[in-house]
Amino acid sequence: MNKSRPSSARPTAKKSLGQHFLRKTDVCARIAALLRPEPEDRLLEIGPGPGALTRELENSPHALLLLLEKDDYWIAERGRLKAAGTLPVHMDALRFDWRRITAETPWKIAGNLPYNIASRLIWDIVRQAEGLVRAAFMVQYEVGLRIAAPPGSRHYGALSVWTQSFMRPRLEFTVGREAFSPPPKVLSAVLSLDPLPQNKRPKYPKILAELLHICFQQRRKQLGSIFRRAGMNNLTATLEKLGIAPLRRPETLSPENFQRLCENMADDIPSFCTDHPKKLLPL
Repeated sequence: MNKSRPSSARPTAKKSLGQHFLRKTDVCARIAALLRPEPEDRLLEIGPGPGALTRELENSPHALLLLLEKDDYWIAERGRLKAAGTLPVHMDALRFDWRRITAETPWKIAGNLPYNIASRLIWDIVRQAEGLVRAAFMVQYEVGLRIAAPPGSRHYGALSVWTQSFMRPRLEFTVGREAFSPPPKVLSAVLSLDPLPQNKRPKYPKILAELLHICFQQRRKQLGSIFRRAGMNNLTATLEKLGIAPLRRPETLSPENFQRLCENMADDIPSFCTDHPKKLLPL
């Protein structure tokens, strides 16, 4: 007997894609509202899946809604529905060129991000999407804490500094396991992100990325010791020049401190810095 699933049956969530489908409409409505949608807005949703958040976005004011979906089944479903003003695109969000979101073509972005790639996605988006107007993301609660953490807190790290160097993150609300199918094992949170003015963003993002990698691999050590171990002894003088004691630990420095340090050491970081420092995550 052929026991294969009928083609019309809804598939179960795929663990390989980190899928936990958001199903509570009130949560979806709150996420959509965080984008503050206007009739002229271009909206982009990452990983629409069955479309609970998609329906709220479609009912919100907007000019265009772009859906990035990696799953074959759900992209076919979105295409079959053919909603006016909605454009489904079969693509892995990690492979999307976020540099296409420019000041000339601004977008607002939302998504229930797969927990296994959320940090990496946010790292890329805040750096590359210079035309990002506002974002609202569902993430694992611990990741939300890290992104919004202030200097000196136990959650503060490389992802905190990096995100806060480009955006103002705010942890808006938490979401329980019952809001998903299947329920995840962890608590979730919704973050909003607002871009900083261009003159407040890093002048040397490649240097900042490498500096964060060097510092937060050894976050409990003192800065002077970290730089000596990295063969960058001359940076101790740079710290003192900026009024930063070499005895301080990386987690005590603000994003502004890190940016000032980068601006004073532009010639001291190895040339192997890259635009896509995925090796840095998740620190």
